[in-house]
Amino acid sequence: MKELEYIKRNTGLIEKGISCVVNLLSEGATVPFIARYRKSMTGELNEVQIASIRDEQKKFIAIIARQQTILSAIEEQGKLSDELSSKIKECFDLISLDDIYLPYKQKRLTKGEKAKKMGLEPLAKMIMSQKGDNPFSMASRFVKGEIESEADAIAGAKNIMAEWVSENAALRARLRSMFNNRALLSSKLVKGKELEAEKYRNYFDHSESINRCASHRFLAIYRANREGMLSLKVRPDEDSAMELIERFFVKGNSELSEVVQKACLDAYKRLLRPSLENEAITIAKEKADKDAINVFSKNLRQLLLAPPLGAKRILAIDPGYKSGCKVVCIDETGALLTNVNIYPHPPQKETSKAQSKLFQLVQAYKIDAIAIGDGTAGRETENLVKHIRFDRDVDVFVVNEDGASIYSASSIARKEFPNFDITVRGSVSIGRRLMDPLAELVKIDPKSVGVGQYQHEVNQTRLKEALDDVVISCVNTVGVDVNTASEYLLSYISGLGPTLAENIVAYRKENGRINSREELKKIKRLGSKAFEQAAGFIRIKNGKNPLDNSSVHPESYAIVKAMAKKINTPMDHLIGEKEKVDKLDWKDFSTIDKITFDDVIKELKKPGLDPRKKVKVLEFDGSIKSIADLKQGLKLNGIVTNVTNFGAFVNIGIKENGLIHKSNLADVYVEDPSDFIALHEHVEVEVVEVDVERKRIGLKKV
Repeated sequence: MKELEYIKRNTGLIEKGISCVVNLLSEGATVPFIARYRKSMTGELNEVQIASIRDEQKKFIAIIARQQTILSAIEEQGKLSDELSSKIKECFDLISLDDIYLPYKQKRLTKGEKAKKMGLEPLAKMIMSQKGDNPFSMASRFVKGEIESEADAIAGAKNIMAEWVSENAALRARLRSMFNNRALLSSKLVKGKELEAEKYRNYFDHSESINRCASHRFLAIYRANREGMLSLKVRPDEDSAMELIERFFVKGNSELSEVVQKACLDAYKRLLRPSLENEAITIAKEKADKDAINVFSKNLRQLLLAPPLGAKRILAIDPGYKSGCKVVCIDETGALLTNVNIYPHPPQKETSKAQSKLFQLVQAYKIDAIAIGDGTAGRETENLVKHIRFDRDVDVFVVNEDGASIYSASSIARKEFPNFDITVRGSVSIGRRLMDPLAELVKIDPKSVGVGQYQHEVNQTRLKEALDDVVISCVNTVGVDVNTASEYLLSYISGLGPTLAENIVAYRKENGRINSREELKKIKRLGSKAFEQAAGFIRIKNGKNPLDNSSVHPESYAIVKAMAKKINTPMDHLIGEKEKVDKLDWKDFSTIDKITFDDVIKELKKPGLDPRKKVKVLEFDGSIKSIADLKQGLKLNGIVTNVTNFGAFVNIGIKENGLIHKSNLADVYVEDPSDFIALHEHVEVEVVEVDVERKRIGLKKV
């Protein structure tokens, strides 16, 4: 099978588009660049489709490498026939490849190998043929040396036959299907772990079909098993499995067939079942990982594309009790202006002094908005702030602070604020998140931002790859102001990476403001390929060329000039002028394809438009201070903090988040909660259940 054929089979995409993407990737093009600026070549494939082509190409390369390894290993043994070689080369499934290789794989000294060394393979073949009557008569010729009796000889032959049964590729494929589709997943409490395993109570004696087990349930059971709290088994009905095996190998009802039958049972229990059970668990884990990673990716995208407040002066507070609240003021660029500590809560309870200090800071630094972390003492701090009568209109926002402590202790934070401690850095991060969530959150490991589902259980390599794709996509979707962006944010721009991002920041420090995209070519090591990939995603506000603050790629600047000339207007008078742009007709411009023309026109109408929505202030119910204040039927405002496969968690203004189970999201059946609710969405909910002891709140979307 050829590479393009393999990718087409696994993606369902057209071969022309696949071929184009493969070629562009080989030339060093990035997924965002191909999706945004090579639509006409790919047939308008989107980022997800392009990434799937990239990933399937990687799988194809891995399969070809595995084929070559297997072919070489068997050839070294002198057992590679033309038929076997063709069979291996035509197999494009890694599990099936290993099934083919299994009989030739070098093994430790197994029971079967030991029996072969004793010369019992001919006896095993005679019994396996099931031609004859008496196995003991056949075995008598093999009683010698270490083999002291006919029973010993038959036992050795059974071990050889068991391995033959286990190594049969066709049987393994049929049994694998049974394990993956008809097996029951069961979990039981490990004796003596009753207290430690309390959070897994729902799975103390649990059983369900493996192919119907939701990813969040499987990952919970998998984690509990890994922690030694629960046992985990995945097994089909044993009688059905044995019936299948015997259909393959047992002939008739003779004494010989009884020996073969016993060898089959031994093969199943000792060799096949453990192997295929592990495989089934691995496959179920991969499926659960994929679902969990998809959920995480969707949530991360929504988190990164959360509405920004924009370039405003922010007072940010990281709340606390005993250690006080760390307060910082930052300017429109996110630079730190000042920092202080206040102690409005117990045990100090310097409420008036704290309010007076906050009033002074808002006045002195001309603060536009206040950001309050939603952690410990967050709600109390919000109430405190809202009772201050400032000398200006100041919006107050509660900001999710998940991961702020991770950032504050990171090398990135130390580099940004070498002379300040982690409390100051954490507060600055909270403020910057309000100003521009994307620019700040890219500095934090996505696993630490609080929107995952069993993220520590899933394959970490695949999780990182998926989340990196999301971050890259979001950064390039929004675009980056090259004169204000951090080194870390710039590193995610298509075609750049850490080294070029560092060089851009160094260039800014040495030469001041960058005034055009063309000037980027002066930056150390930023060659023509990197420029091609990056330029369209870089924004330069108030630069020499107004197009530099749009997503129009420099390769299309000439066509924009031609458009302006066509309707006899200066180019800068064309940008943002819908009526003038609407006069343009693609047929008048033979050097540009229709798809690119439409893209340029769309951008000219609304140049540099931020795709993110505007930020909103959410008012929580001030009468609800704790979970004890909740009652069934109470309706509240809330903001969605996490979306999972089983529902959505909502902040209703108290320490504990409530859960809208997917059955309470809509009046119709909900398969995927993300189709009905989104991260950061402001929602009205009704309290349907309150468990104060377990600190659980059940909600319903109104």
